[in-house]
Amino acid sequence: MSPGFAYERNPYGTAQVVATVRELMRADGLNVPLAAIARGCGTSRNFLYANWKSATALHLLALKAELAHVFDATHRTRPSDGTVPGITDHLTHVVRGIRRHPTTAAVARSSPKAFTAAHTATEGPLVRLALEQVSDLLHPLVPNGGIWGDPALNSRTWKILWIARPAALCPEAVGDRRREDALDGAFAELMSDVLTPWLPPSDRG
Repeated sequence: MSPGFAYERNPYGTAQVVATVRELMRADGLNVPLAAIARGCGTSRNFLYANWKSATALHLLALKAELAHVFDATHRTRPSDGTVPGITDHLTHVVRGIRRHPTTAAVARSSPKAFTAAHTATEGPLVRLALEQVSDLLHPLVPNGGIWGDPALNSRTWKILWIARPAALCPEAVGDRRREDALDGAFAELMSDVLTPWLPPSDRG
């Protein structure tokens, strides 16, 4: 029996537990307790604690999975072509996907202090994941070395994260088309400003 097959057959594997947490967090955000996760998985709190230590650790795994999923889904529906306009369009749709994700609203309702802190966090697994995703998108702008071959471009990953968060972490705008369009438009405009040096000379204003 291959390890992959054995993992898929494990009813309490990490993927199955995280999928349960993701589903629960879409309604209750960071208020999902270990007991609810255990019930949803059909296992015990002791089992979860022995393997993942706390509900907080599982919340974090679920949030990382949701963030990665938004980037992946956007890659399928609005893939970047490696140009400044393509990267800007792609990230604008990522921002919109995060804003509209039910977990975003649920975390804002359940844990307003933690949600507010997310706007300015400078470290942590979610920040690192977002920076990695943005870095990957920026690499094609410098054919020889990507962001590691251009310190100025490398610095743009942080700038993009800072301008993305106010637009992405704004679930109260969902359903208000005018407000959402304004957020998306402002983000796209700032993105263009941040990445102007990597536009072809003929496209610069």
